[in-house]
Amino acid sequence: LYGNATKHACQQINERLKPLREEFPEYNWFELISTAYYRRIHLSAEGFYKTSHVEDVDFANNFASYPYFTTGCACSEVEIDSLTGDFHILRTDILMDFGLSMNPNIDIGQIEGAFMQGVDMVTMEELIWGDEKHKWLEPGCLFTQGPGTYKIPSFNDVPIDFRISLFKNAPNPFAIFSSKGVGEPAITLSTTVLFAIKKAIDSYRRDNGLNEFFVLNSPATCEKICMACVDNFTKEAVGEEKYEHFQPNGSY
Repeated sequence: LYGNATKHACQQINERLKPLREEFPEYNWFELISTAYYRRIHLSAEGFYKTSHVEDVDFANNFASYPYFTTGCACSEVEIDSLTGDFHILRTDILMDFGLSMNPNIDIGQIEGAFMQGVDMVTMEELIWGDEKHKWLEPGCLFTQGPGTYKIPSFNDVPIDFRISLFKNAPNPFAIFSSKGVGEPAITLSTTVLFAIKKAIDSYRRDNGLNEFFVLNSPATCEKICMACVDNFTKEAVGEEKYEHFQPNGSY
């Protein structure tokens, strides 16, 4: 969105440098700018741009208030350890629409980073506050606030088979150079890992005769996965009567 404003500013500076380019065609960039500086040519510019089809942003109406939307899809395959709650992402496939990418390597790197940030959010980033369920903490105090208690992804958490593709032949006439924004959009695709974990738990439970619906809230930590995979250990922990409907909190 800011690209067109930047382009507008660059066009102004290039117009001022045009006479120098014609006078000294052999100059490199450093020589050209140095000469412009000593000739007191203004080398700063202010660019301004507003989208042509949007006058006001109204979130109450079903109207496209933005020049484009960044979309994508993903599929993830996971394997869980029902005894410990550990899991591995065996494979993830992602397809993103970034318009006509100017640098696919950078965009793919952004997708990888955003996806792993999302994996952290849906499987590890558990915020434990002092409340009725955690009376050992001072009320309102955040326990998971440092590297000793707050987990972040490591190399072992990256999908073993990680495949990323950019949607081809998808021009975007509303942005600079037919591009689209890249960064956070791929975070939401990490929910495929959460849903895959739940499907794996459901498969384990059905193999053990538990066919009823169960809730698995995000983040799906190892503790939650372990407690959701009902076995003799969880029965001992939560009791014979309620183990089938037990909802793991994640911290014990």
